[in-house]
Amino acid sequence: MADEELPAGWEKRLSRSTGQAYYLNVYTKESQWDRPTTPAEPAGGPETVQCSHLLVKHSGSRRPSSWRQDRIIRSKEEALEEIKAYREQIVSGKATFAELATSYSDCSSAKRGGDLGPFGHGAMQQPFELAAFALKVGELSEPVFTDSGVHIIMRTA
Repeated sequence: MADEELPAGWEKRLSRSTGQAYYLNVYTKESQWDRPTTPAEPAGGPETVQCSHLLVKHSGSRRPSSWRQDRIIRSKEEALEEIKAYREQIVSGKATFAELATSYSDCSSAKRGGDLGPFGHGAMQQPFELAAFALKVGELSEPVFTDSGVHIIMRTA
């Protein structure tokens, strides 16, 4: 009975009070008496997302240099204004996310139109991760501040 094959993300346990078997979702810690038939899903969405981003660094960034500039001297406020302007161009349809990221992002992902590929929880700085996982596919974030600089993020998958 203990070696019963369960869908991914489930564990079989025994109730201390009744001795009866129950099933525990290892992600949400919710339990049920009925044997699960589908894999457990983490609470609050997918395990991985795929996003593109456009990063504008500033003088206070963790590494104030990029493939575009050896030494970045713009202020945090100037970086925010740039990001807002890029976001407006995308929202208004004047430019695509990939066009702007390719030309203006201070991240090496610029050569891929800002594409970061798929990533899971714990792979990115926390403010970035929280924003990325909160987006729906195709949605564009508001400006996001991390130690790297100011980002706009588009969830692609």
